[in-house]
Amino acid sequence: MTAKPPVFATMGCRLNAYETEAMKRLAADAGVEGAVVINTCAVTAEAVRKARQEIRKLRRDNPDAKLIVTGCAAQTEPETFAAMGEVDAVIGNGEKMSPETWAGLAPDLIGDTERVQVNDIMSVTETASHLIDGFGTRSRAYVQVQNGCDHRCTFCIIPYGRGNSRSVPAGVVVDQIKRLVDKGFNEVVLTGVDLTSWGDDLPAKPRLGDLVMRILKLVPDLPRLRISSIDSIEADENLMQAIATEPRLMPHLHLSLQHGDDLILKRMKRRHLRDDAIRFTEEARRLRPDMTFGADIIAGFPTETDAQFENSLKLVSDCDLTWLHVFPYSKREGTPAAKIPNQVNGNVIKDRAARLRVAGDTAVQQYLASQVGQAHNILMENPHMGRTEQFAEVKFAVPQVEGDIVRATPINYLDGQLLV
Repeated sequence: MTAKPPVFATMGCRLNAYETEAMKRLAADAGVEGAVVINTCAVTAEAVRKARQEIRKLRRDNPDAKLIVTGCAAQTEPETFAAMGEVDAVIGNGEKMSPETWAGLAPDLIGDTERVQVNDIMSVTETASHLIDGFGTRSRAYVQVQNGCDHRCTFCIIPYGRGNSRSVPAGVVVDQIKRLVDKGFNEVVLTGVDLTSWGDDLPAKPRLGDLVMRILKLVPDLPRLRISSIDSIEADENLMQAIATEPRLMPHLHLSLQHGDDLILKRMKRRHLRDDAIRFTEEARRLRPDMTFGADIIAGFPTETDAQFENSLKLVSDCDLTWLHVFPYSKREGTPAAKIPNQVNGNVIKDRAARLRVAGDTAVQQYLASQVGQAHNILMENPHMGRTEQFAEVKFAVPQVEGDIVRATPINYLDGQLLV
């Protein structure tokens, strides 16, 4: 009888997707068969609700499979998932990266193995990035260089799902990227939970800019290096130097801004103020005039007034943001923000989030209009779609080779894409 490989479902962030790829290898090496594994997200209460919904769907679609729940929601709320009749095992974020865990699940998946394996995530001291050499499309690979977070923003549950910040040593990162380039990848994206904290736990405490400069120096054949979300207040001198002098570092930064009002930022326990965000974007664009910015912004944080929301709305133009990730605030039990009086009405939150999205869409349209007639180097993600160095989507009428970097000039734009 042919062995049936496990089925994996991933929810949430890019890092979860990365770790799912690692779990696939661990499960295969351990000989796990016929299981369904869901890697959950805990960023909001809605994410947990969707995880429960997906578990019920997976059970209906796979009535005879052993169903394993892991990821951030499993780490922060193991009892929630252990109480579900559809679930056979609950595995924590630390345990899911361990070969021993999967070996223990292999014979009949549960057997004598403890049904709930979720230990103290704060005791985890290393990442598991050595397990895979990145993942992604044939054109772009993602490399985990950091995990966890030492900060305690009042709205965020993630440190309790991911643990404290821990970094992958620079030498390991460089070796991974060399292998990826040898495999033909033209772009590598550095990922992490709190990327700008990279190096704090390493000897000599290097900074993210040191890692970027080292990669670009030691992997000269890498055409494009991209950074995922950063905390702009923690951008170091070498990172700014790389922005100014390294054309292979892509001119697109996604910023963890969260809000545009100083009092709300303080209540969020963020480490920057409104003017810090504006100052950073102005300086980055001075160093690299073609730089574009994305940003995470939360709408409807507890106590947010109309005037405070307007400060967030104005941040889109004040920082010249192009690509927005808008999050309607969701009360998350276990976080300090959930206990703040004066929670904002749900309909008001939805309205404010919608207004932010409209501002973001308008900014995208204005940016795309400015790029018509401008030549771009475009990395092809599939035969008809690629992305510029600034991460704008480009649609091609004539098919191109997936993975190639194509020089082309957009002639128009439509539905959030440049057209060639």
